[in-house]
Amino acid sequence: MFADRVILYCRGGDGGNGCSSFRREVFVPRGGPDGGDGGNGGDVILKADTNQGSLGNLVGHRHWNAERGEHGLGALCAGKRGKSTVILVPPGTLIKDLKHGHVLKDLQNHGDSVILCHGGRGGRGNTRFATPTNRAPRESEAGHPGDYREVILELKMIADVGLVGKPNAGKSTLLSRVSRATPEIADYPFTTKYPNLGLVHVGYDNEYVLADIPGLIEGAHAGAGLGHEFLRHVERTRLLVHLVEPDPMDQSDPLDNYAQIREELRLYDQSLAERPEIICVTKAELPDAATCAELLREVTGKDVFVISAVTGKGLPELNRLIIQRLAALKSANESPKVQSTQPQGDAAVSSGVSESTETAK
Repeated sequence: MFADRVILYCRGGDGGNGCSSFRREVFVPRGGPDGGDGGNGGDVILKADTNQGSLGNLVGHRHWNAERGEHGLGALCAGKRGKSTVILVPPGTLIKDLKHGHVLKDLQNHGDSVILCHGGRGGRGNTRFATPTNRAPRESEAGHPGDYREVILELKMIADVGLVGKPNAGKSTLLSRVSRATPEIADYPFTTKYPNLGLVHVGYDNEYVLADIPGLIEGAHAGAGLGHEFLRHVERTRLLVHLVEPDPMDQSDPLDNYAQIREELRLYDQSLAERPEIICVTKAELPDAATCAELLREVTGKDVFVISAVTGKGLPELNRLIIQRLAALKSANESPKVQSTQPQGDAAVSSGVSESTETAK
């Protein structure tokens, strides 16, 4: 089961109660207090794990409680700390507070974690209350309750490249051809009901993660056709591959379809419209594919590739181009950092110091 949004109700473990006890031993008439402290409660922890593909395992288990700490005992025996509860989620999970709506943590990489609810502190035993004037205290402290929090988990898949286009444009077929992913494929629209990820190997040294985003329709930015659920997964991609079908089943105009998808991306998030894009006309075996590609080149002024996931035409060239684009984007993102760490001249040095000071402030 695929799920990319779920609400969790979490509670940290309560702390154990402190013990009120006195030492009783032969020939020790005034043993004094020896009550131990209660153990601390366990924490509720969210941790990103690449073995998790979605939030589907949390749909039927929304209430999570950590173990409470054990009570203190006599002979200065402290209670055992409660076990923490670890909830595994896929990388790319965004954690939001349900009540206030602010973002608590963004778990992007494998191993990233956050303590969602701290366990309560254990209560103090009567030994802690002994003073020179109160040598036999009988009071002890109850354990503190653990934190309680309601959160929303939203999954935004982390992929290098996202496939976008109209329903039945050939996105799932392309993903299954270039990777080992096995998405559902059929000859009717909206076969793909949720995003699929695939790892694409290019040669021996290069690879990238490709995301198949379910088909978008007009009004997707406003939620039509579950548009919000689909567009959310495009936000983290660095490069878009826009697939255009040359002969749509609904007899619509391919150029209008391309423009419509671009407009939906812009209305949902302006940065998506500005993201680097590779335009591909699919189903190259159809007679209208070459004509459609030529018209798209004239309208957009961009290079347009003609590919076929069935025959394999153009797929090696597309993979090489994707690797080149991703490498260029990576170097472009890293170049400002390199320049700032290697200032030139006195002005650059003074400028670097002031920037560091502002950052520290």
